[in-house]
Amino acid sequence: MPKLAQFRAKHESLPAASPDSATSVLHVDMDAFFVSVELLTRPELKGLPVIVGGQRDQRGVVTSASYEARRFGVHSAMPLRTAAKLCPDGVFLDGHHDLYAEWSDRVATVLGKYSPIVEMASIDEAYLDLTGTERMHGPPLCAAHKVLRDITSTTGLPCSGGLGSARLVAKVASDQAKPRGLVWVPGGSEGAFLAPLSVRRIPGIGRVTEAALKALGIETVAQLQAVPLERLEREFGRWGTALCHKARGIDSYEFFIDAEPKSISHNRTFGEDTDDRGELESTLSFLCQKASKRLRDAGLYARTVTLTLRYADFTTFTRSHSIAEPSSLDSMFLKTVRELFTGAWNGTAKLRLVGVALSSFSHGAQQMDLLEPERREKLQRLAQAADKLRDKFGFDKVQLGGSLGNRGRRESGWPE
Repeated sequence: MPKLAQFRAKHESLPAASPDSATSVLHVDMDAFFVSVELLTRPELKGLPVIVGGQRDQRGVVTSASYEARRFGVHSAMPLRTAAKLCPDGVFLDGHHDLYAEWSDRVATVLGKYSPIVEMASIDEAYLDLTGTERMHGPPLCAAHKVLRDITSTTGLPCSGGLGSARLVAKVASDQAKPRGLVWVPGGSEGAFLAPLSVRRIPGIGRVTEAALKALGIETVAQLQAVPLERLEREFGRWGTALCHKARGIDSYEFFIDAEPKSISHNRTFGEDTDDRGELESTLSFLCQKASKRLRDAGLYARTVTLTLRYADFTTFTRSHSIAEPSSLDSMFLKTVRELFTGAWNGTAKLRLVGVALSSFSHGAQQMDLLEPERREKLQRLAQAADKLRDKFGFDKVQLGGSLGNRGRRESGWPE
């Protein structure tokens, strides 16, 4: 996995962009990501109006829609029943969020080949800082083209990109590039690029701000650019200053590297609340293995294991335990998860969510005598071999017995 980056606000005054501004910020956005992942296993649905989020008669909302479905007016966050009325011939699919997270990790791995600084802004979009990568990948525009082609050739998933001098401009550009396109905004042309767009296309401007601007006769970015800063500050306070900057493509954020997360966690919400011990135990085993792999991918060791249980009434309990020896081995964490679960759950209460988190990181394991050297080495080789197979064939394809459900579990339901 690449180093992760986040953004922090700049506190100094923000200069206007100039023709010499480096256009080295790339925003990568996966096209209809959930739908695209589903089509990898169901290619016969390509070209059809596919809607992910649940079945047409359920109370949920659309999480992703193919471009064929969008032509009927279907969009994310729309109630499924509304989508069914707009698109009666739509193919409705349940979501598989663990599968999407797995493919998101694969995309992040590709991105890490092109920059040491990658921010996964969400499961289906990321920012790259291409500064200083010219010797390896060529100028930023060339590198951006390589990134998008590599993602699609490696994963089979379509994507779009926007390249600009700032995060805001890059994001708007990638939206303009959809589907399967790349838009480059040269330094100094940010204002002209944004001018013809609706103010709603600017990140951070939602319905409330859009309505307030419309009340002032401002509907396009060009109209917003023409409003004096003093008036915007008078109408919106400090937010007026931000609006003035945004309209000109001036970003108020910068990259900073946060390569070490404070915890690694995975949760699962069940479709229906359950008290099935076998299902609960196999799910916790799966989540623990997934967190352990991410830990090894990051080259880290953890000491603290945290179990999360959320009951049917939304009451949430967490229980933590620190093992004596920092580890990256599934078996060490699974033992602790088993003990925490046995002590926290009464065996009858229905649960809607379970989760496993690993924390208290270090970069090396203290060589204590909790495991014999030969057994430790054997388990490490097993984990490395499993990880290689998972990277090649998918995480779900290589699991310990405890996460395979009733068929694969021992009588206790937990791997040793």
